[in-house]
Amino acid sequence: MPSEVDSLDVAAVFRREHGRAVAVLARSFGDLDIAEDAVQEAFTAAARDWPSTGIPASPAGWVITTARRKAIDHVRRGFVEYASGEWSMPSKVYLQAPPAGDFRAMPALGSGLAILKWVTSFPGNPGAGLPVVMGTISISSATDGRPLALADVRSVTALRTGAVAAVAAQELAREDAATVGIVGCGLHGTWAARCLAAAEYGPGLCFDPDPEAAGRLAGELGWEAGALDDALACDVVTCVTPGNEPVVTADALRPGTHLNLLGADGPGKAEAEVAAVGRCVLFCDEWNQAAHGGELTAAAEAGVVSRDRVTELGAVLTGAAPGRGSDADITLFDSTGLAIQDLALCHALMEAHAAGTVGSRTVTL
Repeated sequence: MPSEVDSLDVAAVFRREHGRAVAVLARSFGDLDIAEDAVQEAFTAAARDWPSTGIPASPAGWVITTARRKAIDHVRRGFVEYASGEWSMPSKVYLQAPPAGDFRAMPALGSGLAILKWVTSFPGNPGAGLPVVMGTISISSATDGRPLALADVRSVTALRTGAVAAVAAQELAREDAATVGIVGCGLHGTWAARCLAAAEYGPGLCFDPDPEAAGRLAGELGWEAGALDDALACDVVTCVTPGNEPVVTADALRPGTHLNLLGADGPGKAEAEVAAVGRCVLFCDEWNQAAHGGELTAAAEAGVVSRDRVTELGAVLTGAAPGRGSDADITLFDSTGLAIQDLALCHALMEAHAAGTVGSRTVTL
């Protein structure tokens, strides 16, 4: 039963749990100021909710999970708005920078905001101590064109990538799906695991060619580190690898599995064999992008996959198309990463800033 809670109780919990929650989120976001703002916003919600629900057993854990669930909800909204025709999104533009990597320009507009995401993919950067993904998101008013903010690409991309893994699992996995296999425990794989855990999936098994990376993520979530075959045997399998070679083979597929394939975000990349893709019930974030620079590209070019075999996630979310047909289906979601996902989180950012729960640094030019 909920306990009697008043504002003094919430304030006391805030003081006690503040440091732990900030420390965990700072490791997640890579930014102490963002973590501090997220904790403040969550405890503001706690002051509203806890008097009726009671103080949770782990207040700091509640704060962390609440922040991640909010991101999942916003990304879900972005897909619905786009599928309903309320938001617009021109095609992603690639600017190749051989042999090191590429730049991508990703615009979107909706609900009063327009964004332009300028983001990199330089796979060799970690060897020089730099992130693979860097850049900025320019946020403007869609009403009068005023520039409103610049957001860090790395933080937004990691969070929206993790959030879409949870949204896809909620819509496409079996109703009784529980276990999670994470293949690739870098930044984006870590956020996929965090968001799936926030969506109440688990326990999970983490695999990475670097055993230390798998162990760190497993330790954070109370999951286990293990072999690739064990990860692929879970109910919800989420792959976030560089996409240089397939990790999902046709022989590894099991009836009832749901696959989130998040790593193949450009031409020439694939995380599943063409034969494996051909055996699945197929879904994607956006067909044109997936067919030309995603997991479905090689299968489409080989004639194994055609447009009529692939359903966009937004159509499932709006009820325009069905999702999983049976518990035996093997569902595959190809996520190439859409600007509408970034726009959704930019809305969350601007709303939190307007409410005074997220701070910012002002630069005068």
